[in-house]
Amino acid sequence: MSVAEFLRQRAVDVTVSGSYSLPRWYDCEGKLRRFACRTKRVSPFRMIVDVPVVGKVGERVTSYFEDFGEFQCTISATLKSGFLMELDMTRARRAWMSEKLTWLEKKQKDASVQELRRDARFVPQVSHTFLTLADGSTHPCFIVDVSTAGVAISCEYDPPVGTPLAVGACVGRVIRKFEHGFAVKFAEKQSRDDLVRLIVRTPLLQSA
Repeated sequence: MSVAEFLRQRAVDVTVSGSYSLPRWYDCEGKLRRFACRTKRVSPFRMIVDVPVVGKVGERVTSYFEDFGEFQCTISATLKSGFLMELDMTRARRAWMSEKLTWLEKKQKDASVQELRRDARFVPQVSHTFLTLADGSTHPCFIVDVSTAGVAISCEYDPPVGTPLAVGACVGRVIRKFEHGFAVKFAEKQSRDDLVRLIVRTPLLQSA
């Protein structure tokens, strides 16, 4: 199914964090790499996800989402920074998925839930930015979440702990790795009001 067709179908625009793996993507230890992702639009049959590494149409994907669990999926269409996945599941699980989406849609509109999102760590509306290394090279990356002290990143580039870099315009250093990415601590604590504007940047070579 095409993305345009899916956008005309009944589905829920919901943001749920998760992770995924693609075939043939391995780390230095030979283990299948996992990347962070986030849903944008979901139905009991398929979903659009925002991702750091876009797979190919027809590829099988294993994905996991906190609110939905694990899925075996097939990529049916790609976007610039995401793809559309067809979900393989039983009829009973589709019925459960439909009820879950109805509940999440109501939860999103709940003012008390919206207020809880104003904590120290949050998910910005724009998911993609660029890393800049000390040698001036840039790498596209996916923002898992961010706080005034640092940011969690998922990226095709896999820097070692201690690597100095800039995420957008915020300079920092890689302080730890986690299953599908790494954490960067900012050199200076940032103002929350300025944070998203500073983090989300386009590399200079693209604006020339």
